[in-house]
Amino acid sequence: MIIGAVMVPHPPIAVPEIGKGEEKKIQATLDSFDAVADYIAERKPDTIVLTTPHTVMYRDWFNVSGGTDACGDFGRYRAPKVSFHVTYDTEFVSRLEAICREEGFPAGTEYDRDPELDQGTMVPLYFINQKYKDCKLVRIGLSGYPLSMHYKLGTLIQKAAMETDKRILLAASGDLSHCEAEDGPYGFKPEGPEYDARIMKDMSSASFGNLMRYSDSFLDKAQECGHRSFTILGGALDGLAVTPRTLSHEATFGVGYGFVIYDIAGQDDTRHFLDAYESEMKTECQTKTDAADAYVKLAVSTIHEWVLHHRRPSLPQDLPAPLKQEKAGVFVSIHKLGSLRGCIGTIRPVRSCIAKEIIENGISACTNDPRFEPVTPEELPYLEVSVDVLQEPEPIGGPEDLDVKRYGVIVSSDDGRRGLLLPNLEGVDTVEEQIRIARSKAGIGEYEDIHLERFEVVRHE
Repeated sequence: MIIGAVMVPHPPIAVPEIGKGEEKKIQATLDSFDAVADYIAERKPDTIVLTTPHTVMYRDWFNVSGGTDACGDFGRYRAPKVSFHVTYDTEFVSRLEAICREEGFPAGTEYDRDPELDQGTMVPLYFINQKYKDCKLVRIGLSGYPLSMHYKLGTLIQKAAMETDKRILLAASGDLSHCEAEDGPYGFKPEGPEYDARIMKDMSSASFGNLMRYSDSFLDKAQECGHRSFTILGGALDGLAVTPRTLSHEATFGVGYGFVIYDIAGQDDTRHFLDAYESEMKTECQTKTDAADAYVKLAVSTIHEWVLHHRRPSLPQDLPAPLKQEKAGVFVSIHKLGSLRGCIGTIRPVRSCIAKEIIENGISACTNDPRFEPVTPEELPYLEVSVDVLQEPEPIGGPEDLDVKRYGVIVSSDDGRRGLLLPNLEGVDTVEEQIRIARSKAGIGEYEDIHLERFEVVRHE
């Protein structure tokens, strides 16, 4: 059973052997670590399930640390004598893996490549161990999946906990924004303090349903590291009555450190946030599809027909004339719960009309985007689809001829490598960033010579 949970940061500077006096500048953080350690010692868990952003991370897999034990130290912070040895709860890990297999959920120890303890684990343990050591550990990493998948993992952790006779405590390790001050590690961005205020409000009120509603672009701009960790914690407490106790929030060094403790007080059927979120998203996606134009509806019907029946749809008889008579390059983009799920297109037309371009690129976007697994039937109700119809690209003299909102860019090298980025993408705010991403997609190095083309699109969504 789950007996409690804590939200904790992991600043190495808080460790006196590393901070060498600087830690005193974050006294509220030190006091909160002490309070968390007292809380855990009072609860006497058999096992701490700790989520951390600093263990191995995969795009499409949640890594659960395998084996029986692990070691680590602060050698990289010039304090090698501060070392750790933990024993993993192999019984709990086995139960969690079995549940994930039953659910078809991508998590487990199969791809574990991180035998040494990480900063996100060791910093909280440094303080916890001063008050309590009589427990085992389960260490779980994050992934590139949408936030709802992190929340889902939390619900599976809760299920595993309920199926054991052990006392399980959740520890979500993660710092907040890293861009809270000009002299901080990443300078200042307004999204930094905005994120900290928002996440502390949500975590302090146990409003876990809100955790799935942060956009990827906002999280990237805020340069946080713990949000997915906190979202797993929220899922682990889904359907439970919780009493939150906020300890502190600081951003002295330009990085946010937040602490919240959660006591469990039985069940609460009004707090099944994942069910509510998925129902809301399904309704939103259906509403958007119903209101979409013929371009998007053709792409959606193509994706459904291919995923469900593995066949191409026939061209509808009532298509608008441009779809049947005009030629153009077309990109079909698929998003699921706010995250990209597939995007494939053609820069110039290769088929007899726009409609056929949409059909072929729609099939490719849901099956052949090398960044993603093929779309499954279960995902279809949660997909949002857009169609970009490209105008003819034109060569330009340099970045000064670009505008990220109006123009897409094509970056090419002398040896034929070429990368494209569509215009007006969420999270891409500067021409420099637009060109950098297009270079990366093409595999063109930062200092290699490039040729630039721009194009406009008509976006249907």
